Amino acid sequence: MFTKRHFLMTFCALALQPLLSTHGQAQTWPQKPIRIVVTFAPGGSSDIVARLLQPGLQEKLGQPVIVDNKPGAGSTIGANEVAKAPADGYTLLLSNTAPISISPFMLDKSPYDPIKSFTHVAYIGSVPNVFVVNPGVSARTLPELVSWIKAQTRPVNYGSGGVGSIGHIVGEIFKKQYDLNMEHVPYKGSSPMHSDLLGGTLQFAVDTLTQNVPFIKDGKLVGIAVTSTSRMALTPNVPTVGEAGYPKLLAENFLGISAPAGVPKEVVDKVHKAVSELVVRPDIVKRLEDLAIATRKMSQSEFADFVTRQVNDWGPAVKASGAKLN
Repeated sequence: MFTKRHFLMTFCALALQPLLSTHGQAQTWPQKPIRIVVTFAPGGSSDIVARLLQPGLQEKLGQPVIVDNKPGAGSTIGANEVAKAPADGYTLLLSNTAPISISPFMLDKSPYDPIKSFTHVAYIGSVPNVFVVNPGVSARTLPELVSWIKAQTRPVNYGSGGVGSIGHIVGEIFKKQYDLNMEHVPYKGSSPMHSDLLGGTLQFAVDTLTQNVPFIKDGKLVGIAVTSTSRMALTPNVPTVGEAGYPKLLAENFLGISAPAGVPKEVVDKVHKAVSELVVRPDIVKRLEDLAIATRKMSQSEFADFVTRQVNDWGPAVKASGAKLN
């Protein structure tokens, strides 16, 4: 007989089923391929790092990991796609300074909040930018570059990996603070920019150090200054912006993994654990060092706090630079 007690038990079971199902999904995550969105074109530091971690993440998480390049609009296209994705852990962001700390402040209205729209899961490392020139440019130091730019009768073009990249903003700060006649030429990634820079069509650039180390070592490009607090082991002869007398140009691009806001804690913990274990593995540490990327241990909450500080530090600087996304 279907009693009142049976009715209540059935009702409670049905009411609890969604909660139990959700909890079960989090516990058994992942059950299908995971996508990591990279906000730059292939060949840049974000793309290189995503593909470096890809095999290890697949092994640790037990599912295919797909690297999906979504460049454009100062990195906001890819970041916004992740911000609006379901909070189930299957869409992640290779987060970096551009879409998190810079581009939202170049828009009159950002489509996402760099802090509230994401769960910032795991820190990977940071890499400085470098001022590089074609060897045909006579400048070999930052003061000489300033003098050379001021001596030109026409605006000097400088390149970066794209609108909203950290190189773009550092270039605009350089231009504004030292009253330089410069025009920004945005490229869709560092690879196409290097074609013009090496060929002499473009005279200098502010770009992530990673992609420029081989060219500097081979003498195909001249490293003027790195935007880090100390010289980099891969380019020991390239001084820092502080050594050159331009400390306000200090800037480093962070790299991490972020997810849409509201991702279950169990998923966050799994991704954080996997990334954290990979970035201390000797072979990956060596590869990151070869890419001029320095890493250090951070808990998930420390990384979230780090991102908040980055946003608070960069926001005013970006607005003061006057740089805008069209």
